[in-house]
Amino acid sequence: MRVDPNYVSNLAGALNQSSSLEATLTNELSSGLRVTSLQDDPAAVAQSTVMASAISKDDTFVQTASGTQSMMQVSDSTLGEVVSQLTSAVSLAISGSNGTANAANIASIEQQLTGIRDQILSLANTSYLGQSLFAGSQGSVKPFTLDTSTSPATTSYVGDTNANYVETPSGQKIQTNLVGSDVFGSGNTGVFGALNQLIADFSGSTASASAAADTGTLSAALSNVSGQRSLLDGSLSRLEATSTYTQTEESRLKVQQGSLVSADPASVATQLSSAETQNQALMSVMTALSKTDLFNYLQ
Repeated sequence: MRVDPNYVSNLAGALNQSSSLEATLTNELSSGLRVTSLQDDPAAVAQSTVMASAISKDDTFVQTASGTQSMMQVSDSTLGEVVSQLTSAVSLAISGSNGTANAANIASIEQQLTGIRDQILSLANTSYLGQSLFAGSQGSVKPFTLDTSTSPATTSYVGDTNANYVETPSGQKIQTNLVGSDVFGSGNTGVFGALNQLIADFSGSTASASAAADTGTLSAALSNVSGQRSLLDGSLSRLEATSTYTQTEESRLKVQQGSLVSADPASVATQLSSAETQNQALMSVMTALSKTDLFNYLQ
């Protein structure tokens, strides 16, 4: 009986394809990946590349936000202590300017106000990981200096007026610090201007006639610090919310990216079983044919 030689050739080709498919499915099952190179699925690789870029951008923001949040929390805590110190200073100034304080009381108030000013000066010069919190964009600069050679003393701001920002993955900017001069003033203005003036008001045996007005100025400075703190807290809340959202988005993108290139184990196992069955059937046919003269015929 004559057999078309193309039949054997086609059978061998089918066996090669079956063996190749079996090897591919085995690799997919062991690696868990459906796509390992561009030629496997160019469209999936392109989408995966875009997602990888977005994931990297999200991850960079989350890491930056984490450190920035810590810095802002330190700033908030610092301002909380400033508010507490200023509240005490206002109370002291009120008690000293009501006309009932004696010389010893006045001297004690001056001493306490001086201590409060020095404490607030230290707080205003607070740094976090080597970066000043209230120096604007000049993180390496100690922002406030005190000159006690004048009366009243003078506190100067040597930072700049540029705030720092972080940019979210969507392109929004969130302010991450407060400019020191906006919070504490400079020269004869703001917190230090009022405190230095009050210290001078209580430097004699009796309170100066301007003590009451200067106390009002300090109260206004206290309100300004509280307002600036609220601005910082608002930015901190925005940053925390955006960071949480970005982490969720990053996780979602990772799942999507994985689904693009990952193999479906159940489906691959089914296909592999079918391929193995087909391969075994083809091998059986080839074995049976090898017992005939077909191969000799082909020669």
